[in-house]
Amino acid sequence: MAARKQSTKRKQPSKTKRGTSRKSSSGRSARQPSDALALLRADHQAVQQLFQQFEKTRSEDRKAALAEQICNELTVHAQIEEEIFYPAVREAIREEDLIDEATVEHQSAKDLIAQIESGGPQGELFDAKVKVLGEYVNHHVREEQNEMFPQVRKTKLDLKELGQRLQQRKMELMEGGAGTESSSSSALTGSRRKNQAAKTTKHRQKSEGIVAAITRGIGLARE
Repeated sequence: MAARKQSTKRKQPSKTKRGTSRKSSSGRSARQPSDALALLRADHQAVQQLFQQFEKTRSEDRKAALAEQICNELTVHAQIEEEIFYPAVREAIREEDLIDEATVEHQSAKDLIAQIESGGPQGELFDAKVKVLGEYVNHHVREEQNEMFPQVRKTKLDLKELGQRLQQRKMELMEGGAGTESSSSSALTGSRRKNQAAKTTKHRQKSEGIVAAITRGIGLARE
């Protein structure tokens, strides 16, 4: 009996250790990315998961919400890279062509994002445009992570400080509405409203111009 009690007592500390291990593991997962490259990798992974969800869903409302989030995430990501990351990297690595190519890829993605946002879920080739955007992003991610990031890691850049700047700017843009993660399609709807308002204004101006021309023709404009 005494021997059994002693073995039971020995087992108890090991349980406590396992519990502590789980806590520390969950604590690490909740932390912010350690540096600039970790932050950008996390962004890449997050948006790629959104594209995967878009491919799987059949709900039109869900597709609209995912497309909105994808566009917002990519817009913010591209902006912090262009404002902060690329200028720093351009000064630090030899192959500046990598930055030039990445910038061009950003522009191609932005053009497609604009088409998706302006057309909305009911727009022409909506699903196809989101899918092609995903292919652009996958190609861009591969080149950055396989070619650019390894070179950046070898430089003397303070990647931790650079990551803090990226995170701060990202938060500013997200709070400003550029990267909100709402589940509705309000951004896409807002874009359609803006386009419709612009068309209405243009049509009104055109109509007013015709009326003025007719008025001048019959001599009423002199009065």
